[in-house]
Amino acid sequence: MADSVVASVIEKLLQLQEKELFKGVNQDIRVLIDGLGNIQCFLKDAEARSEKEHTNVPVKNWLKQVTEEANRIEDAIDEYLRHVAPRSHQSRTFFSFLSKINQLVKQVKARQGMASKIQNSKMSIREIEERSQRHGFQRDYSEEGSSTGKTSHEGPRLGLPSFEEDEVVGIDSVKETLITTLVEGAPTRTVISIVGMSGCGKTTLAKTVYENDAVKGHFDRRAWITVPSSYNYNTEKLLENLTKQIYNDAEYTRAETDTIQDSIDSLRQYLETKRYAVVLDEVCDRNFWKDIEGALPKNDKGSRIIITTRMCDVIAVSRETSCDVVQQLEPLSMEMSWTLFCKKAFRTENGGVCPRELEELCLRVVQKCEGLPVVLVAIASLLSRKERTVLEWQRVLDSLNLALESNPDFKSSRKILFLGYSDLPPHLKSCFLSFSIFPEDYSIAESRLYQIWIAEGFVKPERDKTLEEIAKEYLEELINRNLVQVSDLELHGYDRMCKVYDFMREIILLKAYEIGFCGSLNENNSKFEINWLRKFRRLSVSRGANNAESIVENSRVRSIFAFGVAEMKKSFLVNLFENCKLLTLLEFENVPLEDLPVELGNLFHLKYLGLKNTKVKKLPKSVRKLQNLQTLDLRNTLLIELPIEINKLQNLRHLLAGGNSNKFCSDSTQCVRVKEGFWYLENLQTLVTLDAHLSGIDLIRKLDKLKQLRRLGILRLTAEVASALFACITQMSLLESLTLHSLTLHSENKNEMLDLQTISSPPPFLQRLVVKGRLQKLPDWFSSLQYLSMLYLSFSGLRMDPLGYLCHLPNLVYLWLYQAYDGEQLHFEEGCLPKLKLLVLRELHGLKMVEIDKGALPHLEELRIGSRMPLIEVPSGVRHLQNLKVLANYDMTSEFVLSMQPDGGSNYWKIEHVPSVHFLYKGKGRRYKSYKLGEPGLLDFLQGLASNKDEVAQREVRLSFYCSDDEEHSTETWNGVNRLSISSESRVSFFSDDIED
Repeated sequence: MADSVVASVIEKLLQLQEKELFKGVNQDIRVLIDGLGNIQCFLKDAEARSEKEHTNVPVKNWLKQVTEEANRIEDAIDEYLRHVAPRSHQSRTFFSFLSKINQLVKQVKARQGMASKIQNSKMSIREIEERSQRHGFQRDYSEEGSSTGKTSHEGPRLGLPSFEEDEVVGIDSVKETLITTLVEGAPTRTVISIVGMSGCGKTTLAKTVYENDAVKGHFDRRAWITVPSSYNYNTEKLLENLTKQIYNDAEYTRAETDTIQDSIDSLRQYLETKRYAVVLDEVCDRNFWKDIEGALPKNDKGSRIIITTRMCDVIAVSRETSCDVVQQLEPLSMEMSWTLFCKKAFRTENGGVCPRELEELCLRVVQKCEGLPVVLVAIASLLSRKERTVLEWQRVLDSLNLALESNPDFKSSRKILFLGYSDLPPHLKSCFLSFSIFPEDYSIAESRLYQIWIAEGFVKPERDKTLEEIAKEYLEELINRNLVQVSDLELHGYDRMCKVYDFMREIILLKAYEIGFCGSLNENNSKFEINWLRKFRRLSVSRGANNAESIVENSRVRSIFAFGVAEMKKSFLVNLFENCKLLTLLEFENVPLEDLPVELGNLFHLKYLGLKNTKVKKLPKSVRKLQNLQTLDLRNTLLIELPIEINKLQNLRHLLAGGNSNKFCSDSTQCVRVKEGFWYLENLQTLVTLDAHLSGIDLIRKLDKLKQLRRLGILRLTAEVASALFACITQMSLLESLTLHSLTLHSENKNEMLDLQTISSPPPFLQRLVVKGRLQKLPDWFSSLQYLSMLYLSFSGLRMDPLGYLCHLPNLVYLWLYQAYDGEQLHFEEGCLPKLKLLVLRELHGLKMVEIDKGALPHLEELRIGSRMPLIEVPSGVRHLQNLKVLANYDMTSEFVLSMQPDGGSNYWKIEHVPSVHFLYKGKGRRYKSYKLGEPGLLDFLQGLASNKDEVAQREVRLSFYCSDDEEHSTETWNGVNRLSISSESRVSFFSDDIED
């Protein structure tokens, strides 16, 4: 970590020296650069030594001194730049002349102060160099900060690996026993406890069982809860998590007046008539079971609860009847360990068989791992990337010996996993440690992660690449090293969500605190800790941190992240902005801020300002002073117009505004107005979401100047304004994501069209396209979108089969057609959409037939159809979709649904291979009720519909059914569909919560 700090300071000194901002002290700056460079050569050896037992304290102290001195130099540079850096857009009035004189005086004083600080730093650097010689550090002559990652130069590189089912060994018999207990056991509610030491595979076993198809089909409701290791009896939060999984997120609402007991009673009452399965993973406190058990009724429906734990006292508390099961998970036998190791180490070559020349080495490794899968797979993953020679493998294993031999317990596993961090190059260490900032189980969108890394200075510039492209490469490297988990693309198809494995988070939390990378400010901090936290460059402020104001004075903080903070006083912000003028990052998402003080303009170095989901209605005019601001996130605020001062932020790269989902207020705006001169922000890469109607056609015509745009979202388009915009889009050759909404969605004029054909040359790298508005036909260039992975069309009024344009898009993964096509037939020909995973056909009111040829949609996993569609029968081609996992039917007719039932349904043979078939019917408000295939409640409901002779009566019965106060009839949506489900039939707001710009 010291290496990355030193490298950053050297780079900053070199850049400023080139700009000749150090007049009069250039020679001294050169001495500083040389001194830091000499120290940098010893850092790799010093950091390696600092991890060893007994000898690490003096070395750690030396590293701490290096880091603190580098930070002092950085502070001196940035304080100096606050006064001497040129200011843009200065007027020529008399008052500006006086201001300029005042500025010159400050610059003289700043240069004098900088010269004094440089002299002090030169002395400190010399002392540090002398101490490095006394320690006898080995000089590293390799290129500093190289991230080429060539195998021949890499040390051990480990992370917590992902377990694939075909690589899991030693648990087959246990797995089958547990599955039998789950689906064939006694009707009594049964608690199954899986107990064993850390790293022995408890979670892997539980997940394998939980994801089994027979298990998934057996239970009405399922939920998986990972219990935080730092669980502090926050029953309210845990119950909310559990309830959201049992219900659908979109339909779950909790009244502010509800007590914890109300939540327990409500969940217990709902589950009383359900067969449910709940996994409680990593339970470490016996009181946890006492808190949660009351919400899980003993309903004699065959319900099951799985607990994984390493604590025997948890089992003692949870085991209440003779039906409850305890499964002790022991370390793997030597034979099983060998099998697992070889499967992972040699899976790409030799068919999982160890080469004879490596057998002796591998046998020693397996013996030292003592049957712990987490260690076996970690080392095997590391070795699988190395050259298959005894010399290379011995070199790698030599560096593991200390960690393996120092402790035979799980502590050894942690030390081994720590090598995943220690082997990272400096820039990746900083990126990886940034996950220590976020709360446990917190997932962050990858684009936001990139923006944070860039603002923090973790991303090193490279020729011919944007910083965002480099940041993406960093993330991919962390993923490849099994250090970071990523989800599939979210509904809007733009971002993956990222988090670290629990094991690794524990490691980086310790490391981040040890080296002063990030501190946590909360209600439990002592006065000593608060004084200590003043030295930290980053602070993560959590709920209940009423002591935040006490840390501002004499603080060296550069970045502040707030999570779950219920209140942030304006006086605190004024104090913060006055005393911490070197702040580079402020993240206030979900903080109930109403306005920002004018002192915000003091933060000359601020690069990232996050105000998403706040109550902010306007920005202070002093925002114009934030000349280094790169990211401004105003999504889901109450701001409807961007101030003209925004136009002065020449370094702004990402401007995000609008949205329509605010936790504090339902009046948050969907899009914002911008003002004259906005087109001067020529470095913008992200611009969402713009109100075209209020901003005006003259401004829209100037958007062609924003040639760096990668992501653009514009709402409330008229045909005239759209034509002007499309002429601009032709010039946006770098555009990757485009969202267009017609104004006709919000008015009675249904005849204005978005004529996409006027885009003469579409962006060649377009990956995501959302269009809401009348098209009538797709443009001829549509089939040329070779990189398009996500397409959402709604209210399009297409009359020709759109598949003629779409069928051969090679990279399309997500396709939504919602009221997009007025024809009677869709035909998916052989070879059509080879990578498509999700297909949604909703409210296509004329559609009577869907043909799917054999060989079409070969990778389709989810198909959703329905909502007042006159489909005559299930497409026969569904039987060819062997990868189909989900078939969801919305508001389909009784005849259509009955034909799919397993008892005599004429279409059942077409869909019997699909693991999850669901039928959803619209209820009260925006809610759907979900039925499984063959569920008795579905047939009862259909009989109720059939008894009504006209459609109006059927709808009235349906609504009265869902307006029932009976908890049993409360609306719910199938959890498996939740991620991508369509939750509203409103023409105006449909998908506005989910398809983000």
